[in-house]
Amino acid sequence: MNRATYYFLWLTVIASAHPLGAQVSAATPPQPVVTAIPKTPAGDALRAWLDAFNSGDTARLGAYYRRFQPEITADDEIGFREQTGGFDLLTIERSEPRHLEFTVRERNSPMTGYGVLDVSSAEPVRVTTRRLQAMGPNASAAALRIDVAARARAVAGAAALLYTFYVFPDVARRMGDSLRTRLARKEYDSYANGVMFAMRLNDDLAEIAHDKHLHVNYSARPLPPDEPRPVGAPPPAPSPEDQAREREFLDRINCGFVKAEQLPGNVGYLKFNMFADVDLCATTASAAMTFLAGTRALIIDMRENGGGSPGMVAFVSSYLFDRRTHLNDLWTRRTGETKEFWTRDSVPGRRFGGEKPIYVLTSARTFSGAEEFIYNLKTLKRATIIGEATGGGAHPVAGHRIDEHFMIGVPYARAINPVTHTNWEGVGVKPDIIVPANDALATAQKLLREKLRQ
Repeated sequence: MNRATYYFLWLTVIASAHPLGAQVSAATPPQPVVTAIPKTPAGDALRAWLDAFNSGDTARLGAYYRRFQPEITADDEIGFREQTGGFDLLTIERSEPRHLEFTVRERNSPMTGYGVLDVSSAEPVRVTTRRLQAMGPNASAAALRIDVAARARAVAGAAALLYTFYVFPDVARRMGDSLRTRLARKEYDSYANGVMFAMRLNDDLAEIAHDKHLHVNYSARPLPPDEPRPVGAPPPAPSPEDQAREREFLDRINCGFVKAEQLPGNVGYLKFNMFADVDLCATTASAAMTFLAGTRALIIDMRENGGGSPGMVAFVSSYLFDRRTHLNDLWTRRTGETKEFWTRDSVPGRRFGGEKPIYVLTSARTFSGAEEFIYNLKTLKRATIIGEATGGGAHPVAGHRIDEHFMIGVPYARAINPVTHTNWEGVGVKPDIIVPANDALATAQKLLREKLRQ
């Protein structure tokens, strides 16, 4: 599982019980729990990951990944480490030589998670599966128990919501039929844990749709009922309390903006890891773009950006063009409507403009809204893309409650680029210059030095 999906699974369940990334208060921080880790190949891998992750040390994380998951780098999880503060191991729920299920508590809050880790049977031992999903504040594995009725409700509810909303009706029908058939064949009878069952449903859906935005999740904390609304109508506005918690979260992470700095040669460098709500974060984005407006060239680092709001994509893009420009369209299957996204006629602060060179850095973890941003710039020939092919998720997703504990994120629309009349779903955005993600910044700097000398 790539980092983008891994991080998504953690955050979506937090959001199901609380607003996005909301802090969960506790009167007294819980004391660390000391739990023995089995001396097995899977246990050794879990111990090594926890030690490296909790250290926050890039060198130790790098050593872990070189040993157990060489396809991942230490940079992949630094943001997740900062978000959670690390994890304390609470319990070992299931132990086999090459498979572990366990629970952990986030050190920055009482949020607990359920983890699964599998390792290869061949030498050298590699981690083949590492998944972690939030359960809820102070939740235990006992809160995850499900029975035959719960499994049947989850399958029926997921199938109905897919049929109603999924962007491709024929694929939705195939997915629903597959889940119902597997249930009837008793393939799901052994699943008594809601998180594990949700993971199994995700694997079965992925076999058909290969849609990285499509996810079933389980929340130990009961989910509030959905408020009924007309087809195509926007969700109800969040309460003032929810808005305050989201504002607190976005302030804590600076709306996802990590760096805006001037590199030697008056080259701008901008790194941000999400496209946050434009109503809440336009001021932060404008400050970053205005700060870099006078640089001779701009490097935008999207290597850890997992996406977000198409409105923020358009807002940031508006600083990179001199005139109103058509960026992207979204077609919604349920309503048949197409929404156009254009750059803004005016923006706060100062534009970087539409003539100076831009280089955008990518990785295999770059996903969703970040891919739209890159795809738009590439098709409009506004930027040079450097790095790895991106993750390949072009379908906006909306969460739906199945019952008190299960929810499903259903992709409901598809992007249609006004130049190519297609999108990047399943294939990602191919860079103009393909290099390993770790080499993308150095490559961009080298190219810029040569270009600016001309």
